[in-house]
Parts: sequence; structure tokens; C-alpha cells
Amino acid sequence: MKISDFNFAGHKAIVRVDFNVPLDENGHVTDDTRIRGALPTLKKVLSDGGALIMMSHMGKPKGKIKPELSLSQITANVSAALGVNVKFAKDCYKADEEAKELKPGEALLLENLRFYPEEEGKPVGVEKGTPEYDAAKEEMKKRQKDFAKHLASYADVYVMDAFGTAHRKHASTAVIADYFDHEHKMLGFLMEKEVKAVDNVLNNIQRPFTAIMGGSKVSTKIGIIENLLTKVDNLILCGGMTYTFAKALGGNIGKSICENDKLDVALDVIKKAKENHVNLVLGTDSIIADDFKNDANQKVSPSNDIPEGWEGMDAGPDTRKAFANAIKGSKTILWNGPAGVFEFDNFTGGSKAIAEAIAEATKEGAFSLIGGGDSVACINKFGLADQVSYISTGGGALLEAIEGKVLPGVAAIEK
Repeated sequence: MKISDFNFAGHKAIVRVDFNVPLDENGHVTDDTRIRGALPTLKKVLSDGGALIMMSHMGKPKGKIKPELSLSQITANVSAALGVNVKFAKDCYKADEEAKELKPGEALLLENLRFYPEEEGKPVGVEKGTPEYDAAKEEMKKRQKDFAKHLASYADVYVMDAFGTAHRKHASTAVIADYFDHEHKMLGFLMEKEVKAVDNVLNNIQRPFTAIMGGSKVSTKIGIIENLLTKVDNLILCGGMTYTFAKALGGNIGKSICENDKLDVALDVIKKAKENHVNLVLGTDSIIADDFKNDANQKVSPSNDIPEGWEGMDAGPDTRKAFANAIKGSKTILWNGPAGVFEFDNFTGGSKAIAEAIAEATKEGAFSLIGGGDSVACINKFGLADQVSYISTGGGALLEAIEGKVLPGVAAIEK
């Protein structure tokens, strides 16, 4: 079923949204992109005359109740965005009464799904690789089905609109779909847009194709990096992973972040880039600091010759030029992950240089896809959101889709 063809009048819809938004230390939302992204679907349910139940996760509480990850903190934001007073259910699994009493035009937000380990379906407190773990996993699978079935009982229509978690086979993103027939389960508007944007990048590649991968760890990006090496013309690797590469090549990196067990992986990426004739762009200079804070002393240093007691915090001036040159003239651009500690205003320069170069290339006709929470926050911070082609709400999901993997959240609706 397509959401545009469905009339929600008289129905109760449970919508899996991605409200995993960043909060400051006082629990205030610092970037509401994901809330705004869900509005077309949520407003369609309400304007049709349906009752709306929203469910989401926040952070990684790993099956434990953590007040700092409670969705109660964002109820006011969701109410303001939707234009209705959103009710809140303090326990996502014990919301039968609230769901039952919900009337057409009313909205209810359930508490963080991941306060229950059944949402992710991972055994808690059992060591992986042991016979006990395997037994616990089997038992958890059954509990996950029961959990999903109970969530499904709140409503008679299921809408999957959380692209950010579509790559996970969780209770609320995939398993729940088994309890609705074809006519009563569908992708939301946001999911439809996301799937189309990925299709644009994968099946309609205009060259040169430039991918920019940032972030602190090589380990979390290695699968996508290896896959991109078979697709792109230019691959920019930036952020904290710069220093794993610098050290692998024999450089001194001071106290910069580094994955010492991934040095061979870094060398392998360099080798594969050469074999595939990919222009691999790594940072040659960095803005370094003597402490991990915004007002630390800072200076420019070669990325492979950082003094002891100092750490790389952002891309240096030469590196920014090299990044901009690689992006210039590109026709397809993918950006995931910042070039520095952009949360600190004094170390945003590298990420800003990337964002501005992407905006410029987009103006010249490139299709630019920005994905991952931090990249999205960057684009918004620099006021360039309206100067790129598409901003994805998914990080891991986007990368897995670009890798060509079938996303469980999409497959569950289609089967």
C-alpha cells in the first residue's frame, strides 16, 4: 500500500519515526531535522481524521531505563511541530489504555522503545560466543516477536517512516510488520523520499562521483569505504580517522585519536584505492590543540608530525583546499561525517570548507546527498541546507543502502 493512496479516517496508525535527535546537557533539542522530516506522514494521518501513535528510540540505553534518554524531553518539540498537544505514554509496552482512549485527530508518543531489550532483540548480560548466549538469543527472538505483536495491538495500521533505523531488524522497524496485512502497512513519505534519493546515487551515477567520509573511526566505516572504492572517482577521508592513516604511514600523531589495531586496514585502503584508480584524498595538515576543548591553544601542524601532548582537531588550510579541489566539478556527491570536532566552534573550519564546496558544486549541477546526524548538523549549522540536493535522516541506513544491502525496514513492508 502507498501512503498517498490510504485514507486514515477512522483508523489508528502506529508510526515508527526516528526521533533520535541530539540533546544538550539540559535535555533541549539542538537539531530538530528528524522531527521536521517526519511531519508530512504524521500530518497526513491526523488531517485524514486518524488517531496517531508515534514510537521511536533515542540513544543506546541497551535495555535499561535511562532518564537522560527519555522521549518525554521532546514531547513539547513534537507538539509544537505538529500543532497538536501530544500525549505521552511513560511505558511503551504498557500503553494499552492510552492507545485505546486515543480519538481521531489526537496524537500519542510512546516512551523510548530501547528501554526494553526486546526492541533490539539482543540478549543482555550474557557473553557473546558462549552456548548460553546462543540459548539466550533464541529465547530473546521469541520475546521480540511478542513485544512487536503487543505494539501492533495498539493500532490497525502500521507506517514505517524511520529511515535512520531501516537497516536494523528490530521489533518496531521490521518484526511488527508481520502483524499487518498488505493493505494496512506502508512506508511513510520520508522513507519513500530516502529510498528514491539512494536510487539516484546508486543507479543514476553521474561522474565524477566524490564521496566524503568523516568521523573518528575507520572501523565503523570500513565496509562502506571498501564498497565505495569500487564506485567512486574521488574518496575524501577526514575527521579522526586521518590520524590512523597518518600513523599507519609512519607519522607522529601526538595524542590524536587513533585505532592502533586498524593500521593494516588503513594501508589496505590506500593499496585498494591505487588498484581501483581512485583519487584518495587524506589530510596533509591539521589544526591541532593542546586540550580537547573549544578554547584550547591551537596551531597548524603537518598531520604526520604532531608534537607530543597535542592532538588533531580539524583539517588544516592546505587540506581544506585539497578537499575543495576534489569536490569541485563533481556530478555526484555523498557526504557522511565531519572533518573535525565541529561541535566546538573553533574547530568547524574543515567541515565548513567541505559544506561550501558541496553547495558550490550543487549550484553547478551536481546531485549532492548529505547523510548521517553529524553531517546534517554541519549543513544546518552553516545555513547551507537549502543549497544541497538531499539531506538524508539516516546514517548507518544510508551507508548500508549505498552498499547495496537490502534494508529490513523496507523488505518487511514489501513482503
